[in-house]
This record gives sequence, structure tokens and C-alpha cells, in this order.
Amino acid sequence: MSVNRVTTRTVPEELDGVRTPLRGRDAEMAFIEERLDALGRGEGGIVRVEGPAGIGRSRILAEAAASARRRGTRVFEGAADPDEQFVPLGPLLDGLLSDEEPLSGAVRLRDLATAPGQRFWLLQELGDRLREAARNGPLLVVLDDLQWCDDLTLLTFNTLAAGLSSHAILWLVAVRGGSVPSGVRTTLDRIRQAGAHELALGALDDQATTRITEDILGAAPDPDVLRVARRAEGVPQLLVELLGSLREAVTIDNGTAGLSAGPPAPRALPSVVGRIDQLSDEARELVQTAAAVGGPVTVAVLAELLGRSSAALITAIRESLDADLLTESGDRLAFRHDLIREAVEAGLPLPLRLALRDQAAELPAGSAVFAVEHPGPSAGRAPAAAAEAGTGDGAEADRLRTAAAEYAATAPGPAAERSLMALELTSADASERPRVIAETIPLLWQTGRAAQARELGATALAAGGLGPEDEALIRLALARLAVQFDFSEAVRQARAGAALPGISLTARGRLLAMLAVGLSMSGEHAAAEQVAAQAWDTAAAAGDRTAEATLTTVRSAVSFHRMDLAEAFRQAERAAALADALGVSTSLWLPEALWHALLSNTTGRTAEALAVAEEGIRITREQGRTAATRMWLMTRTRIYLETGRLSDARADAEAASPATDEPGPGNLADVTLRYVMLRVALHTGDRQTAEAYAAQARRMRSDDAPVVRHFGTWMLALMADYEGRPDRAMAELDAVMTSPAADRPAYAGLIDPADAPVLVRLALRAGRHERAVQAVAMAEKRVVLNPDLPFLAATAAHARGLLDNDLAPLVRAVRLYENCSRVLARASALEDAGRKLAVTRKPEAVPYFETALTLYVRAGAERDVARVRRRLRAAGVRRRPSTAGLSGAWPELTAAEIRVVRLVAQGLTNQQVAEYLSLSPHTVSSHLRRAFTKLDITSRVELTRLVKHRDSGE
Repeated sequence: MSVNRVTTRTVPEELDGVRTPLRGRDAEMAFIEERLDALGRGEGGIVRVEGPAGIGRSRILAEAAASARRRGTRVFEGAADPDEQFVPLGPLLDGLLSDEEPLSGAVRLRDLATAPGQRFWLLQELGDRLREAARNGPLLVVLDDLQWCDDLTLLTFNTLAAGLSSHAILWLVAVRGGSVPSGVRTTLDRIRQAGAHELALGALDDQATTRITEDILGAAPDPDVLRVARRAEGVPQLLVELLGSLREAVTIDNGTAGLSAGPPAPRALPSVVGRIDQLSDEARELVQTAAAVGGPVTVAVLAELLGRSSAALITAIRESLDADLLTESGDRLAFRHDLIREAVEAGLPLPLRLALRDQAAELPAGSAVFAVEHPGPSAGRAPAAAAEAGTGDGAEADRLRTAAAEYAATAPGPAAERSLMALELTSADASERPRVIAETIPLLWQTGRAAQARELGATALAAGGLGPEDEALIRLALARLAVQFDFSEAVRQARAGAALPGISLTARGRLLAMLAVGLSMSGEHAAAEQVAAQAWDTAAAAGDRTAEATLTTVRSAVSFHRMDLAEAFRQAERAAALADALGVSTSLWLPEALWHALLSNTTGRTAEALAVAEEGIRITREQGRTAATRMWLMTRTRIYLETGRLSDARADAEAASPATDEPGPGNLADVTLRYVMLRVALHTGDRQTAEAYAAQARRMRSDDAPVVRHFGTWMLALMADYEGRPDRAMAELDAVMTSPAADRPAYAGLIDPADAPVLVRLALRAGRHERAVQAVAMAEKRVVLNPDLPFLAATAAHARGLLDNDLAPLVRAVRLYENCSRVLARASALEDAGRKLAVTRKPEAVPYFETALTLYVRAGAERDVARVRRRLRAAGVRRRPSTAGLSGAWPELTAAEIRVVRLVAQGLTNQQVAEYLSLSPHTVSSHLRRAFTKLDITSRVELTRLVKHRDSGE
């Protein structure tokens, strides 16, 4: 440290560099003002301000210095730093020489400070300069964090304060309470004997806590917010930092700050991070381990977890105690404040936290090291037993809710268990029980317990007696749940909740946002747009970023159905970024990135869509988000279908198939995996499977949601065409082939732009030329509105070529498809171009047919393969065409199935194969089951023998 350095300190009541009014220190500041008045009369002295870390010592010193300057008093301010104790006299010199008006002779003082053997003369010179300054007016010398001062600073302070006691110099020093180094303790004893005034700072009272909360949040806190603020237990620094982390979760309604989403997850607090960073590696590791374990812990437990002896921890423990992080609690170590423990724990990776807790819990009961106090049910005490105990259940429930909020973002399984425990500890007539229910429902849904979640909410609603706000939050949770299973139910729950009187702006905004999502997913786009506009205003008034992320997704969907795809992408990317920044657990639609992937796939950006989907699957599997993983798998089935990976699409669809007890018809499954399974069955010629999903399509056609009816109708039309009944197919489509209304998708009956050629072909076979014209016009309109998307241009050219029976647009479509990963669409264009050429120029048609055949073979589209082979024979090709990419040793299997069987033959289990190939075990099982059927084998032994035989070329 240079003596020229100006020490800059952040006082506890500062947030983002803005200092809030000083609250709760009227008596202390009155005493300081009295001493400043006395200083103005020529009376010097010493005032010692003492208190624990974060209690506001630095703020008192700052306020005193400001008051002195207003009086015209000259002020010198210095502060010690724990990292710079090796600089002798540094803190005092900083204060005396770095002020705007330093002591006279500053150059000489600096020279003496840096010259060896000159300390005696430096002390004499400092005394002389201070006397000289005091003759011209009173002086206030402020010295903060005395506990970190070097020995020479302590000696100089004590000597100067005693020697200059008759002068108008007031020494205002601050020191941390509790354990301090022996040299500091000696100095404190000496100034006490010299008559120093002592000012001990205690915790703020509840009134001060409330006023600081209002200062920071900009509105009076409601009981929930105040309950969180009180967790700081009147420690100003912790309170301000806690409120700073709370601001994103707080919404202001009618001048009141509230928490609509329950207690926030703990976060790292700057002051705690600063203290942790100052520790040695050994002490930091000890404190972090203690934080992960939980309650008060014995040294023996810490030694066991750290793999060291208890004696080896002596230095680290002393350092942690000196840093005011830990304190002694009987025979155990405890954190000085629970918020400090939570802040330390929040800085650790979740897997490490869970592993340490599990390791501590597994220590043998009754052993010398089994002495960790785990609060409440998490210590192995059954929830029912905890309830019978009758003491501290409310506090324990609050702790469990806070823990659930912490885990929700990355570990919903543990979060759900803690939320259920909190619910069990909350009595039926407790005012907070509905909030706990509303918090528990999405956690259960995310972990694959949707039926239990719905029953929990339905029971609470049926019981009645709920206030409007509580009912609104439960209906919001049920609406979120219903999005995956029943679009219309999501609309009903959100609409009923939004209509409740007297609810907060935040709750109403989120319910309206959820209503807009439900309407959009249902296919009622005009209504969704109207509700979204209303919801946007409400969310803006509440300052709710979560609702904003959801509504941005709705805006993207509206733009998509208006065929403004550039705007749709812009809004989708913004929604995904907002949701990611907020954390997936707060998103109303989990997650917004799903829509971005579907949008990318539908517009031909399939590789991008697949990358997003695979990352979503990986992350949600790691976090145990069963519901989100299924939604991503459903999304990937659509992508696999369009990229021609039919076997993978079928495997994903089977892995994500709905359970029998799901709360609703499974609308998301309707428009993803059921649709995909029918398309795969049609491409592969699997009539039995196609008929099974056609039966599902008939059920879908009568669903309340227009989009589900639309999918069902298109599926039935495709099935009728498969059966050779184009007239029936067009009759099915007539209901959705009218001029697109605002509430209908803008694709004139289509599911995907690549379906335009399919529809044209079908309409021409049925003699419905006007429908073919309509489909082409819509495809070409999309291109005009979105000229930068080659995939759309390819589908339009393909459709136009079929309508006009014109080779040129068909060839153009083939060329445009070359840079697109839509394998089946490209193969179809190649086949149609070859079919046109074959009429008059058969030899030229053959390369088109052979390329199409290769693509169909790679996709595993057996029905399409058979059809193109017939066309090749009609063109005079008798040889077996080249099928690049098809394994000669395994003609029956797809590439994905070959990869699986070869690994299984090496002795890997399904789980090991899944990990090796980055697939789910369900997908591996599906591939293996189909391979067994195709190869007509029934055991792994037979498979191993067959792999050895074929791959060795025997």
C-alpha cells in the first residue's frame, strides 16, 4: 500500500452506489453531534464505535465526518485493510496525508514514512503537524477497522491521542466487536483508561427495518416482504444486500411491495463474498463445508468431511472466527448469522452442496462425528413427528420454503420434497398455506408428478374459503400445469383467476400472460393478441419481467401466424434471453426456448433447432426436470421427422409417451409425438401403427382447442390419402381450408411449410384444383414476406411445379433444398422432378430417382423406398441402385440401430450405451427392440453372435 492511496469504502447502507437515509441510529447520532459540539468548543477526546461485522460502524463514521464538514471542521479519514497490515502506519498516514487538504509538510512526512530508522522522528513530526493544524481550528480524525491496524499504527494512535488530549482534536475510531488481536485489545484498554467514550451498536429495531425496506424497494413492504427482511435480524449490511437481491422478485401494487412468487432463493451477498475471498484456502474450504452441511457442526464432523485431523483445522477455525463468519456455539461451530451461511452456500455448485449434505447425513449415528444439527424434517425426523413436536413449525416451514426456492432453479426434485415438507408443517387454517400450495404445484409438475399437483390444487379450490389473491396464485399454478396436457383447461384456469376481484397487479398480469399463452397454444391467435396487449400493460405497471418473457413469446407466435418470420425470430430470441436471465423456474411457460426451437425447425433452420433441443434435453435431464425433458423430447421428435431420422423420431416419441394418469388429453403430445408417430408410420408403411394414431386423430378432431382439431384433421387427411381416398382426404380438410381467419394458422390447413407440395399433390389427385391453387398462393405469399429464407422458397417452387406440371420450378426446388437439412422434403422434390422427366426423358430422370432413393433409404422410409424403386424399374433400371450410407452388412437396420447393436454386442448395458451416444435409456431400448424384431432374434447372446458374424465378413 502506498501512503498516497485514498481508501474508498462502501458503507453498509449503500446499494448500487446510492446511499439510503440512515435509519434507527437517532440516539447514536445524537451522541456524535454532542461530541462535535464539544469539539467546536475546543474539547477533544476519543470516541470508540464498536459492533459486529455489518452493523453499520462505517456508516456512523461517514455520517459523523459529513456532519463535521458541514460545521466547517477539518476532517481526516483513514481505514485499515486486512490485506495490507504489512504497511507500517499506513491507515493513519492515509487519513492524514490523502485528504483534499492534507497536513502541512506532507512531502517530508512521506519521506520519513518510507525511510528506515526514522519512525521516532516521524512520530514527533506527526504530533507537531497535528498541533499546528489544531491551532487553526478543530480537527476530526477518523480511523476505521482498528482491528486490522498494524502495531505501529496502534502505538502512534495511542501516543498521539494521549499527547494531544488538550487540543481540539476528536479521534473517532471503529472496531469490530468480539475477538480481536492482542495488540488491538491492549490499545482499547488504554484508551478506555484515558476516558474514551464508547458507542456500542446493536441490531436495528423493527421500525428501522421497515423503513429501510421501504427506502430500497420504493414502497411499503407487505407482510411477506417484511418477513424476508426480518431475516437480517436488524444487521444493516445484511438487510441492504438482502433487499438488493430481492428487488427483481418484488412487484409493487397500489403502493405496496409484495412477493407473488414466494420467498426468493438465497444468493451470494457482496459483503460475505468479500470476507470469504480474504480467507486462506484452508479456512475458505472449512467455511464452505460448514455452510453446505447446514446447522451447527462439531469440529469432528468437519474434520471427517475434509479428510483431516481435528488438530489440523486449528488455524483455519481461528481464522474463520476472526473473520466474524463463524462463532462458537457450545461444543460446535455455527455461522454468526443464517444469511451468511446461506450466502456462502449459494456460492457453491449445487451437486457439491447435495453431496456434502448426503455425506454428513450418512455418518453413523452415535459415532463421535455424528453431531450435525439438521433442522426439522431434513434431519431425518418425519414431517408428522415434526408437526407433533409443536415448536418452531412455522419457522421450519419458512426455512423449507426458502430451501425449495433455492433448489427450484437447478434441482426441482429436492425442491419439491422440501416444499411438500413445508406444506405438511403448515396447518390447514394457516394463512400462508395457499401460498405453499401454489409454490408446490409447479415443482411437482416439473418432477413428473402432474396428477398429484393437479389434485393438490383442485382440492384447495374445492375446499373454498380462499382469499382472491391466494385463489389467483393457485389458479396460475394450475394453468401452468395444464399447458402441457390440456390447452383449453389452461385457458379456463387463467381466465377464472384473472377475473378475481382485488388481486395484485402482479398476479393479474401473470394470469393474463398465462391466458395469452393458452389461447396462442390453442390456436386462438386473435384472442391471444388482444389479451397479450392487456397483459403487457398490467405487467409493465407491476414491473414484472417474468410476465414480460412469456408475453414476448406470445408476440412471436402472433408474428409467426401473420407470416412475419423476421419479427417472430426477433421476439423469440428476446423471450428466450429474458427467460434465461430470470431462471427457468420463474418462467410461466417452461421454457420459452421450446418455442424458439419449434420456430427454427418450421422455417428450415433445422440444425439450429436440433442443437437447441439437444442442449435443452441434456440440461433438464441433469437437473431432474422430468416435465421439461419430455417437452424437449416432444419437440425433438418433430425435428427428427423433418430431418429424415425416422427411427430416432419414433424412439423419442415412445420415450416421451404420456402416462396413463396424466391430467388431461395430452394436447402437447397431440401436436408433437402423436402427429410424428402417424407420419413415421406412413413413411415406413406401418399400417397398424398408422391406424392406431388415426384413431387418436379422430379424438383430436373434437378437442376444444382449435389447433388440436387442426392437427387431427390433417392427420386424418394424410391417412385417407395413404388409403387411396383423396376425395375423403380433401373432405376432411375443407373445414380448415377456408380463407385463413385471424384465429387460424396462416398456412391454409398445413402443419408445416413443407406440407404445401403434399397438399397440392393431394388436391390434384382429388380433382380439387382450386384448393391446390390456394395452397400455392399461400406458399408464394410466405416467400414474398420472408425473402431471406431459402427453405420457404424451395417449398413454394415445389408446390408451383406440381400445380403447373412444370419441370423448371421443380428443378429449382431441388437446388434450393440442397443447402437445407429437410431430407424428406428434398427427396420428395427429387422424386417429383424425376417423375416429370420420366415422361419424355427417362435416362435423365434416373439420377433424380437414385438420389431420392438414397435419401429415403437413409431415413428408413421403407414405403417411399419401395415407390421410388418402382419408378426406377419403370425407367428401365434393373440393377440395384447405389444406396450410399446404407450398411451392406446390416441392410435391415437404420444407422442409429446399427450404432446401438454394435455397442450392446460389446457388452455395454442400455444405460452405458445411452451415456456413450448421449441418448436416453428409453431411446436405446426402442432402437434395440426394433433391431431384435428386424433381425428375428430374442436375446443379447444371439445379437452378439450375429454382430461377430456380420462385421467380420464371415
